[in-house]
Amino acid sequence: MEESRRILDLSVQAGELLLQNGAEIFRVHETMTRIASSFGAKNFHAYVLSNAIFASIGEENGSYGAELRNIPLSPVHLGRVAAVNSLSRAVAEGRYSLDEAFLQLEEIRALPEYSSLLQTLASGIVSATFCYLFGGGLMDSIAALFTGLILYGFLLPAKKSRLSKIVCNILGSMVVSLCALCFTHLGLGSQMDKIIIGAIMPMAPGVPLTTSIRDFFNGDYLSGTIRLIDALLIAACIAIGVGCVLKIGSLIAGVQL
Repeated sequence: MEESRRILDLSVQAGELLLQNGAEIFRVHETMTRIASSFGAKNFHAYVLSNAIFASIGEENGSYGAELRNIPLSPVHLGRVAAVNSLSRAVAEGRYSLDEAFLQLEEIRALPEYSSLLQTLASGIVSATFCYLFGGGLMDSIAALFTGLILYGFLLPAKKSRLSKIVCNILGSMVVSLCALCFTHLGLGSQMDKIIIGAIMPMAPGVPLTTSIRDFFNGDYLSGTIRLIDALLIAACIAIGVGCVLKIGSLIAGVQL
């Protein structure tokens, strides 16, 4: 029974890593089942939601072990998802023992996040690119570039201070709108709407929305609904933040809405 519990623990840990980092429900379930069956588990069952895992494993003598993990929604790290997928395939091919698989999981868990500097630069580049794609001019794109840099210069410390996601998204969108307002009044860019649209893109809930749709297509309606609500909540927070700044700007400085 001790080995069965270790197989159960390995499968749940792998599923937890996938779920934490943005994997679809069917992928999590498939990976957990593949790992368990590769190590000879006969009565393994898993039920996966977008923020929880329920799993059990049985022995021939009728005894069962079970695990329940609560997994809050968290930022996406697709590198860890790819690494766990590779591990599950290697386990299925018999290339790792149980102990070696646990060690591999610890290495995957320790994969570093992207540096703050790289995330900030990426935010600026993405903002400028989307501003240009949505019809902004050169100066608008430059303004969006600086706005994107300022946005992540604010968001990264805000997330480390453990502010709620709702507050972070509202404040972040307010920062974007305020920067766009200031830049256009200073003459760096003339299309405030394009600057805001471009600089908002790093905050857009693209992965949660895409994953929720894939969950719906795979019949995981509850998990798809949870992720869809998360994506819509982020979008609503962004709209609230932008709307508040533009409304205040229209009252104070005569900004055209």
